Amino acid sequence: MNQAKSALKIALCIAILGVGVTSYAKELKVDKAVAFPDLSTKSAGAGFEPEKITALENRMRQFVSDGDTMGIATLLVHDGKVVSHMQAGVRDIMDGTPIEQDTIYRIYSMTKPITGVAMMQLHEQGKFSLDDPVSKFIPEFEGLDVVKSYEKDGSFELEPLERQPTMRELMSHTAGFAYGLYGRDPSNLAFMKQGVLGSANLQKFIDNVATIPLMHQPGKHWFYSASVDIQGAIIERITGMTLGEYLSTEIFKPLGMPDTAFYVPSDKADRLADVFAYHPETKKFQRLPFVEKKYNILGDMSYKKETRRMESGGGGLVSTLADYARFCQMLANGGELDGVRVMTAASLELMITNVLRADQNVNVAGTLTEAETDKLGFGLNVGTIRSLDRSLDRSVDASKPVMSVGSYYWGGAAGTWFWIDPANKLYFIGMVQRFPQGGPKVDFRGVSRTLVYDALVK
Repeated sequence: MNQAKSALKIALCIAILGVGVTSYAKELKVDKAVAFPDLSTKSAGAGFEPEKITALENRMRQFVSDGDTMGIATLLVHDGKVVSHMQAGVRDIMDGTPIEQDTIYRIYSMTKPITGVAMMQLHEQGKFSLDDPVSKFIPEFEGLDVVKSYEKDGSFELEPLERQPTMRELMSHTAGFAYGLYGRDPSNLAFMKQGVLGSANLQKFIDNVATIPLMHQPGKHWFYSASVDIQGAIIERITGMTLGEYLSTEIFKPLGMPDTAFYVPSDKADRLADVFAYHPETKKFQRLPFVEKKYNILGDMSYKKETRRMESGGGGLVSTLADYARFCQMLANGGELDGVRVMTAASLELMITNVLRADQNVNVAGTLTEAETDKLGFGLNVGTIRSLDRSLDRSVDASKPVMSVGSYYWGGAAGTWFWIDPANKLYFIGMVQRFPQGGPKVDFRGVSRTLVYDALVK
């Protein structure tokens, strides 16, 4: 398909769908001071054992003293009240600036649930159906091929699509798209070779993806994919806004999230935390970017506006602990915060309900644990807990509560993590800036989870 035909199809697609969306922010004229969370105070911690909350916070600090991360901040909220908030270490290794409440973090894949909320807003407005083919909005994907088989020598055989992948499959990583972050199959190798994730903008990203075959027929397997970036392009085509404009107008401004964006402006640059990784050669914990450019696979670390490329719905946002807490509290409240309704309770329930079959397992990236993946499910842009036993929670005390079935979660590449447990009326957020490649494994997520439920009174 040549560029002219592609542009015409895009224009027709947008015209048919309609440009612009109902703006919750404009209807409610939100412009007020942020009231939650107050990180300077904590509740009495009703429902938790105070000494075990202290143990939780001390263990989080120990990650810094042990050299597992240069800085960390965590937050535990129960029934809308801050039970635990701690911060330790530094955000700037050169001048020793400590982690503070206004520290900005790269949240990478914790962008995905935010994009999911944006998609659910459009879904409840009737802009798309979960059974719609993705090609209805991305006509460039109409002619996709599928990898039928491949060999170690790099040869492979293609087959045509049996049917178009659906929006539900796109939002649950079962559509068949690759990611290019891992995997030696033809699809992921093509993502890497073409530098798809480094595309200059979402249109070039779509053009690149359209040349790469699906890993498998739609709906067959779960594979962590670039599908949320595809959703970002769909949001732009439906609304006629850039992804950043839409998220700012419909989510960040209504919720009072002033520091969440695809870039860090110059007047906030000193608040952006350093990010660290183990150097492939020295094996030492060092600040990124490394001097050797060949090792900087994630590209620019500054997130300045002038260096930003594609607005990535799958991993491009920065945020603060307080901002992300307001997003989580909105979810915990069923789609509303401080009188501002961002999504309906029905849309949220649809988003956090597992859609995977018994034979489809979440097996990489973003999970709270790398064990027992058969107990993990996936909804629409968010991971879910579909079954549990004591071993997943790792609690030594059988009388203690565990994370409930129906909890949902995700994490980011630099170590950030969160989970929301509706049954126990709590959520937890952790912020670090550390890539694990080449260094000792550190289970921030599992340790925090065990200590939270150990502190919770049944």
